[in-house]
Amino acid sequence: MEDSRRNRKKVSVVVKILSGLILLCVICIVGYVIYMQANYYRIEDHAVLEAENNQKKSLKTGETYTAVTYNIGFGAYGPDYSFFMDTGEMADGTATAGKYGKAVSRESVEGNTKGAASELEKLKADFILLQEVDVDADRSFHINQLELLKSRFSDYGNVFANNFHSAYLFYPFSDPHGAVEAGLLNLSRYEIGEAERRSYPVDDSFVTKFTDLDRCFAVMRLPVEEGKELVLINSHMSAYDEGGRIRARQLDMLNSVMEEEYRAGNYVIVGGDFNHALGEAAAKGFPSEQKYPAWVSILTQEEMGEGISIVRAENELEVPTCRGADIPYTKGVNFTTVVDGFLVSDNVKATAMNVDTDFGYSDHNPVLLRFELLKQDIG
Repeated sequence: MEDSRRNRKKVSVVVKILSGLILLCVICIVGYVIYMQANYYRIEDHAVLEAENNQKKSLKTGETYTAVTYNIGFGAYGPDYSFFMDTGEMADGTATAGKYGKAVSRESVEGNTKGAASELEKLKADFILLQEVDVDADRSFHINQLELLKSRFSDYGNVFANNFHSAYLFYPFSDPHGAVEAGLLNLSRYEIGEAERRSYPVDDSFVTKFTDLDRCFAVMRLPVEEGKELVLINSHMSAYDEGGRIRARQLDMLNSVMEEEYRAGNYVIVGGDFNHALGEAAAKGFPSEQKYPAWVSILTQEEMGEGISIVRAENELEVPTCRGADIPYTKGVNFTTVVDGFLVSDNVKATAMNVDTDFGYSDHNPVLLRFELLKQDIG
């Protein structure tokens, strides 16, 4: 009888402990959700951006200029890196998934950021459009890539647009992504008259709004001596958007802005990471040991606004600009495609080349644009 009472007491104690632990877990989860929600906000549309170290030179028609776009992947994506949000499938049906939530080490972030900067210095471009530049983030060990790059390109004017400002994301549990402040860095050897941040529509479902970026594009207005403006845009559209529903809405918005500026007689150039394959040929044009992924939507010329064209790189089927990050990089194994590049208005004459870094410092390669602003009637 005594043993039975003791056993019941032991069971009661265990139940109380388990109940307490469950209650504690529930409180922690609810508290974390409240914390994430309390720290979530969207940056206002049409936010004015400041041009620092602004240069004095104005653009002219009939001259050749260069621009480069490069997603530097917050300095994390060396060849051995895979990212937790990327998934895929090998040709034999084996499922693949990325491993890391943040960079492997502080040293790797420094090395990749400096390596990307060195590649950019070789190109000597007049304009540099960068994506995934961290200001202060757990995922990049709090290295201020913005200041590092501004220092490396101190003879350029610069404009920065924030597009990622998350509270501490405690996922994946084995390597949390953490808190992030990051965005789009724009560098210019020529005077920037005005700049603003335009907010893209995003997926605001409860989970995705915490894990995706506050997507945007930066619009810079550069005076042209003949009286019009070059409207130079740095864009980073949504990823992880199977079926391309959100990206379609974003493209509608971007098309609207490009068409309006072109109709006003301005020159329009959009560079960036479109997270669309730029044309059907580029979508499946590279050898791979992986199946074609569901996240790849295709951007075609038919979807462009009036007077706007996709600039197809001259080597578009020789050099991809983006690799799948669900596995470490091995040439010919990972799925690769072209998602980075430029759109231009018909009053801009342009050619492009994909720059082969063999994904040495990022999961992207840069794209270099050569362009000329065509003389036109400004009456």
